[in-house]
Amino acid sequence: MNLLDSVILPMHPEGQKFVASFAIATFVLGLIWDPLFWIGVGLTVWCYYFFRDPVRVVPQSEGFVISPADGVVSLIQDVTPPPEMGLGDEPLTRVSVFMNVFNCHVNRACIDGTVTSVSYHHGKFLNASLDKASEHNERNSITITRTDGIKIGITQIAGLVARRIVCFVNEGAELTAGDRFGLIRFGSRLDIYLPKDVGPAVCLGQKTVAGETILAHLDQADARTGISK
Repeated sequence: MNLLDSVILPMHPEGQKFVASFAIATFVLGLIWDPLFWIGVGLTVWCYYFFRDPVRVVPQSEGFVISPADGVVSLIQDVTPPPEMGLGDEPLTRVSVFMNVFNCHVNRACIDGTVTSVSYHHGKFLNASLDKASEHNERNSITITRTDGIKIGITQIAGLVARRIVCFVNEGAELTAGDRFGLIRFGSRLDIYLPKDVGPAVCLGQKTVAGETILAHLDQADARTGISK
């Protein structure tokens, strides 16, 4: 990869209309006042960068649970998953990845499997980093089931700035780990529900890369701990 390829990244098609709108607004602002033009240029570049969709190298192992989002691990808790996800009524480990407005927001599948549930809920737009956002905010949940019956639940949660959750898949869709299944516009969070007795392989505050970071090992029950240095 040359320097140009590392700077000019592919853009997801969902972003094309937004970048075009920003560019048109920039042209109009430039007609009004030159400094506004350069502000518009900066915002247009940011919009393009927000909708970037870089190629990711996905680790290959049936036992890996891959991060569905770029961001930071903001919460690790044992909670009862929403009933519509079909994950049972016992507490499961939930790993939350918070995405700010500078992270790539394309979401990717954690494991190979079939989408067995998709459910959307209207809600509020609280700060996505808060614990109560999982219950009160607008959200979209999908469940991916492997051929051996193991299930992973993923919930896309809107935040203060994010006002649009996009899901590309329906029930019955076949996914492989790293496949793109959705995105959230302008800042948000993803909750990942791990199977029973599976612990996370990440720590609070750790940065994650969608399609590359290993969140958990399906054959590993011990949670990982870490310290900041």
